[in-house]
Amino acid sequence: MKKTKLGEFEELVLLTVAVLKEEAYGVEIKRELESRLEETLSVGSIQSALKRMEEKGFLTSEFGEATKQRGGKRKRIYTASTQGMQVLQEMKDIRSSLWDSIKQPQVSFANI
Repeated sequence: MKKTKLGEFEELVLLTVAVLKEEAYGVEIKRELESRLEETLSVGSIQSALKRMEEKGFLTSEFGEATKQRGGKRKRIYTASTQGMQVLQEMKDIRSSLWDSIKQPQVSFANI
């Protein structure tokens, strides 16, 4: 039995980090998720998910360079770890297996 401990929101955040790669920092993660989910998210919910996943070893983070654009503040850039990518693959496999198990209704286009 697999021991995946990843909630749905955490999975979405981790996937977004994997997609954004070197651009995976708080504001950009929020912007990308809001665009894909078509809803407004709080910065706190994303920061909490990032912190939990970093504690679980699914993410690592490091500070980038300070920029004038951010008033001299540095971005915390997140990276999905090998363990994080493995757990994403496990989640994908579990979901695919479940979707494959759903019987598709037989649709006939003969009388259309």
